[in-house]
Amino acid sequence: MGAFLALTSAVIYGVVDFAGGILSRRAHFAAVTVLGQLGGLLLAAAAAFLVPAPAVRPTDLLWGALSGVGSGAAMHFLNRGLSRGAMSTVVPVSAVTSVALSVLCGVLLLGDRPGAVAWAGFVVTVPALWLVADDRRALPGSVASRGVTDGLLASAGVAVQYLALGQAAAASGLWPVAAGRVAAVLALLPVAVRHGREMRLPARCRTQALLIGAGAALGLILYLLAAQRQLLAVAVVLASLYPALPVVLGFVLLHEPLTGRRAIGLIGAAAATVLLTLG
Repeated sequence: MGAFLALTSAVIYGVVDFAGGILSRRAHFAAVTVLGQLGGLLLAAAAAFLVPAPAVRPTDLLWGALSGVGSGAAMHFLNRGLSRGAMSTVVPVSAVTSVALSVLCGVLLLGDRPGAVAWAGFVVTVPALWLVADDRRALPGSVASRGVTDGLLASAGVAVQYLALGQAAAASGLWPVAAGRVAAVLALLPVAVRHGREMRLPARCRTQALLIGAGAALGLILYLLAAQRQLLAVAVVLASLYPALPVVLGFVLLHEPLTGRRAIGLIGAAAATVLLTLG
C-alpha cells in the first residue's frame, strides 16, 4: 500500500507540474502560484481534520510552516521557469538538484552519513545537470538560460520543503501540511501585491490554478502517508520519479527538442535521483 501511495504521489506531482507549466504560459505565473497555494490550503485543511492526530505540538506546526515557505518559493520559481523555459529542462533540473541539496543538508546539518551509493549520486549529478541544461541556442541571459536558473532556485525551495516537513512528528497527522499552506500563502502575499493587475484571471483560469494547487497538496499528503507506513526508501524512490511524466509530455505534446546530449543527461539525472535517495 505504501508503494502504491508513493507512486500515486509521483503521478500527481508530474501532472501538476505539467499543468502548472502550461497554465503559466497562458496566465501570469504569479497568479498561478498564489491561487495554487490557496487551493492547496483548502484541501490540506480539510484532509487534516480527517486524519487522526494524537499529538500536535507547536514545534510540528513551526516545522510545517517552514516547509510551506519552501513550497511557496519552489512553486514561484518553478512556474516562472516553466513559463519561459522547456518543460524537459526545468523540471529535471529542479528535481535532481533538490534531492542532492536534501542529502547535502542532511550531512551538514542533521548528522546523516550517506553511504557510497549516495556519494556516487553526487558524482553523477553535476554532469547530468550540465547535459540536461545544455542548449546551444541558449545564450547567457536568454529566456532559455533563465529557465534553468529558475529550476535551480526552485530546487532549493523543494529541499527546504522536505527537510523541514521531515522534522514534524508522525503523531501530528497532516496539520504540519496545513500549517505549511498557510505559511506559503502569507509568504506569497508580497508577490500578489506586486502583481495585483496580473492576479485578475478569468474564472476558468482561476479554477484551474486552484485545482493545480490542490493537486500539489494531495501529492505531498500521499507522500507523507507512504513514508509513515515504514516504506521510506521505496516511497522516496517512487515519489522522486515524478519528473518523468512532464518530461515525456513535453516531448510528445509540446514537441520540445530531444538531443542526444540531453537524453544522456536525463538518464543521468534519473540515475542520480535514485542513487541519492537510496543512499
